[in-house]
Amino acid sequence: MDEFRIRVRVYAGVIVVVLAILCIRLIQLQVVSADTYWGASQSNAVREQRVEPARGAIYDRSGTLLVDNQPSYTIMITPRFFEPDRVSLLADLLGVADTTVHRKLQEARDWSLFQPSRSFREVSFDTFSRVQEHLYELPGVTYEIEQRRRYHTEAQATHALGYVREIDARTLARMRDDGYRQGDRIGRTGLESFYERRLRGTQGSEYMLVDVRGREVKSYRDGDQDRPPVSGYDLHLALDHQVQALAESLFVGKRGAAVALDPDNGEIISFVSHPDFDPGIFSRSVSDARWDSIRNAPADPLYNRATMSGFPPGSTWKPLMSLMALEEGMITPNQKVDCPPGYRVGNRVFHNHRYKDEGWIDVKEALEVSCNTFYYHLMMETDVNTWNRYARMFEFGQRIPLDVADQQAGLIPDSSYFNDTYGRWTAGYTVNLGIGQGDMSVTPMQLARYVAAIANGGTLHVPRFVHELRHPETGETVKPDLPEAATVPIDSSHFAAVREGMRRVMENGTGEWVQIPGVTSAGKTGTAQNPHGEDHSLFIMFAPFEDPEIAIAVAVENAGYGGSAAAPIASLMAEQYLNGSIDLDIWQRRYWIKRLMEEVRSAPPKGFGAPLDNETDGERVLNAEAAPDSADAPRSRSTRTVRLDPITPIQPAAPENE
Repeated sequence: MDEFRIRVRVYAGVIVVVLAILCIRLIQLQVVSADTYWGASQSNAVREQRVEPARGAIYDRSGTLLVDNQPSYTIMITPRFFEPDRVSLLADLLGVADTTVHRKLQEARDWSLFQPSRSFREVSFDTFSRVQEHLYELPGVTYEIEQRRRYHTEAQATHALGYVREIDARTLARMRDDGYRQGDRIGRTGLESFYERRLRGTQGSEYMLVDVRGREVKSYRDGDQDRPPVSGYDLHLALDHQVQALAESLFVGKRGAAVALDPDNGEIISFVSHPDFDPGIFSRSVSDARWDSIRNAPADPLYNRATMSGFPPGSTWKPLMSLMALEEGMITPNQKVDCPPGYRVGNRVFHNHRYKDEGWIDVKEALEVSCNTFYYHLMMETDVNTWNRYARMFEFGQRIPLDVADQQAGLIPDSSYFNDTYGRWTAGYTVNLGIGQGDMSVTPMQLARYVAAIANGGTLHVPRFVHELRHPETGETVKPDLPEAATVPIDSSHFAAVREGMRRVMENGTGEWVQIPGVTSAGKTGTAQNPHGEDHSLFIMFAPFEDPEIAIAVAVENAGYGGSAAAPIASLMAEQYLNGSIDLDIWQRRYWIKRLMEEVRSAPPKGFGAPLDNETDGERVLNAEAAPDSADAPRSRSTRTVRLDPITPIQPAAPENE
């Protein structure tokens, strides 16, 4: 009897110990390590479905919606749960061949057996609805509602807005830790790329219980573990969509760029680079063939000419030369200087436009008539390093802090550049810098910033596209973090003299025919000589003259004189911005629009009908003002190191009412 009791107690003790161990283990699994084992178990019984946040919308300066989102329906296949005998059913519902479903299924297997693969994207709503109704018959088939960008105005602003496209393998490898996965879409260029993190928002998650066939049963834990998505910030831009659309229409058949700024704060009113492309094509999947056709197009529509193209500024440089001469004391605002037909350096004569003798003129008149010899003289009165210093006051020759990444700094040479490039060099290498020609280049964005600084009296603002970022759900606003504006260290009276000269350009000079009706403005035409073909047309302006609200720089490749192409484009842009419309009752405005749209064209790209460059480096022309007479200039270089006098000695006249 005692032995029996002992055995019972032993067995009872063993049972108690086993039960205790099981209880302890159960507590550990359910309470202590719940988070750890929940993550492992959900792959078997719980499916995570990501919920895409609404990508931030984009608005122009007036609040007009430029870009938002539209739904796009995607059918997904998880190979582990998909039954091969359902291929025909899925093919019928999708309206595709069975072989297409087999191919997509194999692609999904290659990606992952257990993860859903985006197999059929951008199906129509009707197709999506049919598949959704038969999901109970299609184990392993799920869906996802994605977003595509939708564009609402005629303004494309391709190089400003950028575009959104499916993430590539290289970018995915770099950004996987940020929550991106295969098939996600990401901003690739422009503002869509620069503000990607703000625009994208935060993805959410929904957890669903699934059965052994991969079919959803119900929400896991009644949705307690779900995380709602957080929308991205909306971008509120300084762009004016009407000015932008007008400028784009005026660039039909042309290559070039236009940039318009608010002189008071640097906000970008318009930003055109042409040729461009419709960013809306990326609202749907783009085939490799179509993408290659864009990428390899001869006119290179992906190239951002507003910040990447370097042009000699031509006569648009003369206001800067005037400021330098006034600040350095080479001339005074009312001092008269002779403007003869030509200026001799060595055995070369640099001509005034059309060999004109303008007589004795002051700096304001020099700007009005665009006297070349006046500015040759100023360049010979200084040195290239001083010239370089004044150019860099306006931040030429360097990149601008800007939320569009692709930029060229341009070329602003100094003595070290000429030493390294040419070894022995003379004044003949630098005299052309006085009229914005020779070994120098600037971008349209840099020109716009420069003329904006002239307009406001010497404040160099950092250009910006975005006025503010605003969250659509919380109302929180974020201002772009921008460097402080710089002050150009030039006396305000000298800016006033230059602005007066630029006003005269629009009233009596080369800009007379593009004056804005009823609005006094100031500008300067420029023609950049191009040894590879037709000259480039450039123009800078600001308006109204008394209280500038817009400053514009336009460059049109191979379009001839500055007044023939770039100037009317800028004038029409300014009129649209200031008045809200173009006055088509005035015949000149109708004439310019018709001419720009129907007649003015850029020459074809080199290799597609453009003249070939037959000159060697040793025969490069020292560019004079781009005009018919400039072809008469000798092409040989002088190797003398002495500075020679002009063809007619230039002496200042006695000041009158100075």
